Amino acid sequence: MRVALYWAPELDDPLHQAGSTWLGRDAETGARLAQPDLPGIAEWTEAPRLYGLHATLKPPFIPVHGWDDFLGEARRVAASIPAFDLPPLMVRTHKGFLALREAEPCPPLQALADALVTRLDRHRSPASEKELERRRKSGLTERQDRHLRDWGYPYVLEDFHFHVTLTRRLSKEEEALIRPEAEARVGAAANRARRVRQVCVFTQREPDAPFLIAERLSLSA
Repeated sequence: MRVALYWAPELDDPLHQAGSTWLGRDAETGARLAQPDLPGIAEWTEAPRLYGLHATLKPPFIPVHGWDDFLGEARRVAASIPAFDLPPLMVRTHKGFLALREAEPCPPLQALADALVTRLDRHRSPASEKELERRRKSGLTERQDRHLRDWGYPYVLEDFHFHVTLTRRLSKEEEALIRPEAEARVGAAANRARRVRQVCVFTQREPDAPFLIAERLSLSA
């Protein structure tokens, strides 16, 4: 089993329904959902559908000390971090795919991701050489390669970029077709400030299985 710490909208946030419908799966329940009637959307969203609507804070890893030990410490770490306001999210192009990004920088969000990456790292099984080599094929900077060695993932700390993935990488022609739909169907629900009061523990029971929300951990009030 792999676990990850992700941000996901609360269940009563309109973004939960809008984004889950867009991807075609609810990560809270595991239910498949009817997607918008758009040619190509099932294929364009296939990869992010596996992970569910989320933004990565601490990337997936295999816990080495057992579920109860990990979950107990994750709860304590979350409870030590104050809740905060997240700026509105907007549909942007990020590394070739469409994603929701913050309208402006959010230092408390960066601090949350940094804390989860570093303070829970003793629970992470080290990345295999095969995984390290796979990551390095994408062309990492020296700092990103150091993050990969130290934390099992290159895009953490100074290289962290909050994003809620909505599609696979798209051609310019595909983006021209789907971006207006994403903005209308997901961007409208995302484009407002919201309070971040929790982080989510997602689990994947085996390779290629869909990720599901196992626990919602409360931040301090």
